[in-house]
Amino acid sequence: MVQTQKRTALVTGANSGIGLELTKKLVENGWEVAALIRSEFPEEELELQQKIRQQDIRIYTADLSDFTKLKSALRQIKENEPKLDALFNNAGGSFPNLLFSPQGRELHYELQTVVPFIITMELLDLLKKGSPAIVIQTSSEAFKFKRSFVPEELANPPKFQKLIGPYATTKLAITLWTYALAPVLKREGVTIISVDPGNNNTMRKGRNGGLPLIIQPFIHLFGPHPSVGASHLFSGLNRSPEEAGLYISKGKPASFKFKQHGSQVLRQVQSVYEKEYLPL
Repeated sequence: MVQTQKRTALVTGANSGIGLELTKKLVENGWEVAALIRSEFPEEELELQQKIRQQDIRIYTADLSDFTKLKSALRQIKENEPKLDALFNNAGGSFPNLLFSPQGRELHYELQTVVPFIITMELLDLLKKGSPAIVIQTSSEAFKFKRSFVPEELANPPKFQKLIGPYATTKLAITLWTYALAPVLKREGVTIISVDPGNNNTMRKGRNGGLPLIIQPFIHLFGPHPSVGASHLFSGLNRSPEEAGLYISKGKPASFKFKQHGSQVLRQVQSVYEKEYLPL
């Protein structure tokens, strides 16, 4: 009997919130997971701990906002993983105030816009060996409230607002460069899309600072379990190459504004990759 090789997905932020639920869903559906994470999986997740021991989940550790640590982890992935069938650029979050990465850029922008581009470029050769490969970016409908978009302000925003400030702007930015890059990756045999997982209740004790106070009770009481968002991301695996570049919200392709800035955002993240990351 011919043994079919299991499909492998790389998931960033795989150990908490939507990423944790996505990891469970992948494993339940016969996938292996390469988890690129900053801290450990919860000890109480006994089934996942078993999968880690069996090497069905393989852990690579790094603070993704630190390019030196990111480069080390990506090197290990390229050495150890024979191929990737899917990449979920999922890590991120909503921070309570203006923070900056070790490289000096606003932290939402570094984590949610720049780093996903670096990871995608660095793992492209592994993705080309996938069958067929797809990149799924975690976006957010929070950006639909944006009335303006200035790409030059992404790295150092002039003002800060919770959720609808840099968080929403950088989710829009990743959606824009995904749209701009999609035709290029499609020619390489890799499909890339962005997916809004919806307003899930990912609030954790002592970790709610990124949400405006006014909506915290609403999310706490009515926000669906992170498994709902994970299902939205997982269903992105069914998208065809013809749908490359799309933004998926509530399970359907949705429109988004400021597409005219897609190429500029792509040039910005590409410049960081080529001038800062590669020379490391």
